[in-house]
Amino acid sequence: MVRFALESDVPQILSIYAPYVVHTTVTFEYQVPTQEEFLHRFREITRQFPWLVWEEDGRIIGYAYASAPFTRAAYAWCAEPTVYLRPEARGKGIARKLYAAVEYILEKQGYQVLYALVCGENQPSLRFHQKAGYHIQAAFPAQGFKFDRWLDMIWMEKRLKTVEIPSNAPTSWRCVVQDVENFADILDTLSLF
Repeated sequence: MVRFALESDVPQILSIYAPYVVHTTVTFEYQVPTQEEFLHRFREITRQFPWLVWEEDGRIIGYAYASAPFTRAAYAWCAEPTVYLRPEARGKGIARKLYAAVEYILEKQGYQVLYALVCGENQPSLRFHQKAGYHIQAAFPAQGFKFDRWLDMIWMEKRLKTVEIPSNAPTSWRCVVQDVENFADILDTLSLF
């Protein structure tokens, strides 16, 4: 089941994210955030951006959300989606479906350009994003330092719309998804329901 994340989901979401921090270069974070820090992030992000979870038998096995890649006003039409899964959820198409739902909502909000920042050694993520329509725009050697080695950063981009003169900045996801029925229609459109 795909649904919007709730504050009460933060402990499960953080339990998915923590191993990526501790054991991988998927994230350049060194320390696992505390639950309070992560809850603060969640609240800040969900003011504007969607945050979805994939739940099976009452257990969250994956999540996806978007955030602002840059803070200056001129970048208001840019977003950066991301997805994390429990190990047993990989290879089932869950990441692709969560990403598609987030991207659909972002487009309806008015976002035009999506970015994915991927560690150069993360070949599965590079392939995932290429299959999802992202294109490499830049490669920055030795941008991050984790696990006693320098890591490259690949910037990928996907354009949701043809660039036009926008009349308004993107709206909050809550303006796009007004109720459960509306969200069910979105999922049905994406064949996730």
